[in-house]
Amino acid sequence: MNHDASSARQRAAALVDDYYAAFNHGDWDGMLRCLSHDVAHDLNQGERETGREAFAAFLRRMQASYREQLHDVVVMASDDGTRVAAEYVVHGQYHHTDEGLPPANGQRYVLPGGAFFEVRDGAIARVSNYYNLQDWIAQVGG
Repeated sequence: MNHDASSARQRAAALVDDYYAAFNHGDWDGMLRCLSHDVAHDLNQGERETGREAFAAFLRRMQASYREQLHDVVVMASDDGTRVAAEYVVHGQYHHTDEGLPPANGQRYVLPGGAFFEVRDGAIARVSNYYNLQDWIAQVGG
């Protein structure tokens, strides 16, 4: 592998590492700085939302109902740095009922998850998140 491919892969992986570090610190502005203005956000088992403002609204919805930390994060990037994948374990608490989901009363959950990213011009242009929603619902008593 040549040096350019190695550095492109390292930059893309570092960008996603920064994104998750910001998440774990509750630094929503830090997360948003990692995103392109036109970021595509594929919600788990849901619709695609587009744009940094829509992503900020998603973060506000998440903060209103959940407290989460990601553990055991593993990030892998393609040689050209345009595609990144991450696997992690979510350790969370469901503290306020989210629309259409079971009632919240502080239930704790541990859930494996993953995400795929597209990186363009040094920013995350797409985030596609995946986890087992039925597993989460079973853990919170739904």
